[in-house]
Amino acid sequence: MDRLKGLVWGVLLGLVLLRALLVCLQPLTPAPGDPALRLEGERGPLPVRLEGRLLADPRSWTSGSASQSAAGCSALLQLPVGRSELQFSPCPQPPLRQGWRLAAEGQLRRPRPAAHPLLAGPAERLARHQAASQLQVERVEVLARPSTPVADLRRHIASTLMERAGPERGGVLAALVLGAAVAPLPAEVRELFRAAGLSHALAASGFHLSVLLGAVLPLARRLPPLPRLLLAFGAMGLFVLMAGPQPSVLRAVLMAGIAVLVLECGRQGRPLAILLASALLLLLIWPRWLAEVGFQLSVTATAALVVASGPLERALRLRLPAWCGGWLAPATAVPLAACLWTLPLQLLHFGTVPLYAIPANLLAAPLLTPLTLGAMVLALLTALLPPLATVLVPPLAALAGLLLLLVRGVAGLPMAQWQPGRPTPLLVLLLAAGLLGWQWPGLARRWRRLAPALVALACGLHLALLKADQLLLVHQGHRDLLLARHRGRAALVALQGDGFSCHQAGQLARGLGVARFDWALLLDPLPPDPSGCWQQRAGLVLASADGSPPLLPGRRLQSPGLGAEAIAMASRGLWLQVGRRRWLLLPDRQDFWAWRDQQGAAGAAGARGAADGLWLGFRPGTRERSWLAASAPDQVWISGEVPSPLPSSWRASGPSGSLQQSLS
Repeated sequence: MDRLKGLVWGVLLGLVLLRALLVCLQPLTPAPGDPALRLEGERGPLPVRLEGRLLADPRSWTSGSASQSAAGCSALLQLPVGRSELQFSPCPQPPLRQGWRLAAEGQLRRPRPAAHPLLAGPAERLARHQAASQLQVERVEVLARPSTPVADLRRHIASTLMERAGPERGGVLAALVLGAAVAPLPAEVRELFRAAGLSHALAASGFHLSVLLGAVLPLARRLPPLPRLLLAFGAMGLFVLMAGPQPSVLRAVLMAGIAVLVLECGRQGRPLAILLASALLLLLIWPRWLAEVGFQLSVTATAALVVASGPLERALRLRLPAWCGGWLAPATAVPLAACLWTLPLQLLHFGTVPLYAIPANLLAAPLLTPLTLGAMVLALLTALLPPLATVLVPPLAALAGLLLLLVRGVAGLPMAQWQPGRPTPLLVLLLAAGLLGWQWPGLARRWRRLAPALVALACGLHLALLKADQLLLVHQGHRDLLLARHRGRAALVALQGDGFSCHQAGQLARGLGVARFDWALLLDPLPPDPSGCWQQRAGLVLASADGSPPLLPGRRLQSPGLGAEAIAMASRGLWLQVGRRRWLLLPDRQDFWAWRDQQGAAGAAGARGAADGLWLGFRPGTRERSWLAASAPDQVWISGEVPSPLPSSWRASGPSGSLQQSLS
């Protein structure tokens, strides 16, 4: 009978996952009446007027660097059919609020897709929110201000806590109640918690719900069943109202609701079956949640606690001294199981691993439960009895300050965020299979013996990919990044030196497992001050200060296996050395002319043998293409969209795309 139940669960799980996967792989198709359909056949933005309801308060965004001030804000607008993202630059004053009805006029455009799989693109981000267009707002009119009590309460709690306890401490307290996705937590604090491996502490999840139910259910122990159920489900409903219907929140509430009902019926629930039932139900309703990082991490971490934390605790008790095994084993088993099970997802989505996550969780555990419960009580008092809330603020702010001190200390340790890069999905599957085979109790002995080999194979193949020589071009709009890799080291040539390009370079570095570029060469004639973002990305940053090329003939940028030198005076053209390969980089047409005039007919023919490849940062004309076909190297890369046909060895990036080639 148990085997039959397991088979039924397996088939059901497979069918639901297959359906969700097929839905996630399908591109978002706008419904009839969606304004995105007006852009079909249009090559540029389209002036439109949209009317709808704001789904959330506008959130500030920056031009690419965390150190730069906010350049604007954005929010989703629910239309009669479909959704569109409103972009304001600068943010409107007074600020707009969730639930307001607006009429917005501006330029409608398609969101740009990610130029490379390692980069975050607005098209992919908006597709997860069922939006297929963006509107650069030029004029906005508020049509109605309907009552939004829940949003007003969230906003009041967050602003009051941040005003009384400070932006950082108050932001932490607000996140413990509302979740980091809702609370206006400073970006620096988010990054510190991420580096310390404590992001889950600020994300509304099962831990926060367990703290809330742990305080509420004992109070209802002597009540009759119906009032007890009403109190439990009332607490869960309040939790959803405060944190919002996020994937991790609904997963936790659904699991808790099923567990409470099972216990009230006098039966013993199976946590793994409850988790599977909750996840299957949510994926049946919202199949696109399968691609949500929050949903994946929430389900995987919960499965780790259900399946692996018990065996890990018993194993640790046998190996730890008797005087500390009783408390240290369970305290260590929980974060250890969660970290090991979520490691493949961490690598797949972020390419970073917080090395000190387990000790950080051990040190933070005594603070998180009282802080979470205290923050919930403080939020309740802030809404109902504001004078009494002021009494609780100082001790809770001090406790939040202690947590922040701990997080800063851990995040400041050497290699707090190890960057092994983002493996390919196939290697992630190998790693996940190996880790599951090692940690899942009851698996066949043969599979458990195979698990270390799978982990070693995944790590070995990923390391080999990281060590390979490679040239990568990322073209996005008018921006170009050329990243050269040699045996784990990397260097960067950027056509623009703005904050957005620096931010994109940082994302590429994290995804490729590059802690820091050996050097970065900014070909922007008038780049911004490179002392901020770019200096964090590379050991040496060379940029123009007066409009002249940053690298002059006779000078050379050099690091082991990587080098760059100018081709001519008053030209930004470069020779780029990657291992034994040599590429010619010509950012614009003037650089091409300078190189062509310098070489002449005989020199150009010699360059065909001297260079392994050529990159053009502009679209060549017909005559230029004919000359290049006869005189340029075989491998030619072109940034942008070029009319076909092209020679077989020529490749164009398209308006937003990437090109890469292994040079090993």
